[in-house]
Amino acid sequence: MYSQLLVAMASSERIFEFMDERPDIHDKPNAVEMPPINGHIVFDDVVFSYDSKRNALNHISFEIKPGQSVALVGHTGSGKTSIINALCRFYDVSGGRILIDGHDIRDVTLASLRSQISIVLQDTFIFSGTIRENIRFGRPDATDAEVEMAARAVYAHDFIVNMPQGYDTQVEERGNVLSMGQRQLISFARALLADPKILILDEATASIDTETEMKIQEALKTLLSGRTSIIIAHRLSTIRNADNIIVLDHGVIVEQGNHDQLMNKNGTYRALIEAQYEFLNVNDM
Repeated sequence: MYSQLLVAMASSERIFEFMDERPDIHDKPNAVEMPPINGHIVFDDVVFSYDSKRNALNHISFEIKPGQSVALVGHTGSGKTSIINALCRFYDVSGGRILIDGHDIRDVTLASLRSQISIVLQDTFIFSGTIRENIRFGRPDATDAEVEMAARAVYAHDFIVNMPQGYDTQVEERGNVLSMGQRQLISFARALLADPKILILDEATASIDTETEMKIQEALKTLLSGRTSIIIAHRLSTIRNADNIIVLDHGVIVEQGNHDQLMNKNGTYRALIEAQYEFLNVNDM
């Protein structure tokens, strides 16, 4: 019993240490609720650093109009994820400002900001529970009919109804009973049900096989419709239809434009696309 008590005390100490931790990013004393947004995003001369030694973003400025789709491309460490972190206020910018519908995101409450943004990651987290509960995660008050409607819209319904208990099938933590493509479709249904005005896709199709990718691309058409979207991706099929493509290098925007415009420039974007094709051709040999 004494041995078990010592283990419990050590574990409790770590638990309480975690519970007592306070986030560095918090609401201002006079923060206001952000009203329902249209999704107009402006980065105004944004400078951002994780450690105050090296800037991850150097005087970044761009605008995304409501309903537009923007792709961020660049090598690892170019600043793509830093833009997402700053937009969601996981970190505060070191200089400049980020506006959503004219509101500086530092002046509004975190809850009212993040409740209107959905993020779909490459490594989708599936919680232990039913498929229905996982889809409903971002909007707990959604009805069963709304959950099913969201699943149908992103082409997840067919595989769900073929599961042993359909929408009530229990899935293990991290969704080990589901394939990578199935987990991704569930994450799309979850994002669609939450009905955000701003949608962020962070390498959401990177680990998907070619057959599943066809379903994913159809699901994306539904998911992106009428929303402001920011897409981080390397696959050409995911980014070529974006309204604007922002090419980053070491925290600086080096090129902007649509796919055809950037390919005609024979610059950084074209080099990235050609390198991707060379890589695919080598792997197919």
